[in-house]
Amino acid sequence: MIQEVILVNEQDEAIGTMEKLAVHLHPQLHRAFSVFIFNTKGEMLLQQRAFHKYHSGGLWTNACCGHPSPELDNTAAAALKRLGEEMGMQSPLTYGFHFIYKAAVGNGLIEHELDHVFFATTDQMPQPNKDEVAAYQYMSINKLQQDVAENSALYTEWFKIILDKVLNFFENNQTQFATISS
Repeated sequence: MIQEVILVNEQDEAIGTMEKLAVHLHPQLHRAFSVFIFNTKGEMLLQQRAFHKYHSGGLWTNACCGHPSPELDNTAAAALKRLGEEMGMQSPLTYGFHFIYKAAVGNGLIEHELDHVFFATTDQMPQPNKDEVAAYQYMSINKLQQDVAENSALYTEWFKIILDKVLNFFENNQTQFATISS
């Protein structure tokens, strides 16, 4: 099955579609989402991507990521659906922010995304889809920051880019996300 993604301009206005692999071979700005899950201890849920993924296989990253499809062009709904598909979790998501990034992700592929970032706090345990996820773990923010600094090669490129943005967002929105701590 050929999956298409939504091409966008820098204002997140849809300007067309493109096949998912082609958009990573010939980088075009496209819409994406990233979901960050925290438990009530303030630990972040990480997933290790399945080793057979066409890029970044076996690397650790946030709870889930994806692209809304032209058929489901509602980014929040697409993020919630993907969280269920990858991690077997259903939790209300809160929109945080969006940003644009471009990064090489291996195998000659480049991500160029306008990424919408969503958050949830839940103690629901993941039931990961083994076709998508090799393993998962919860990690404290301090330990995570230390591990990313010491073992950078074990993490996806987008996660290394987004982590500081997520932590800065929480620092500036502490009343909304009081359970997230170092």
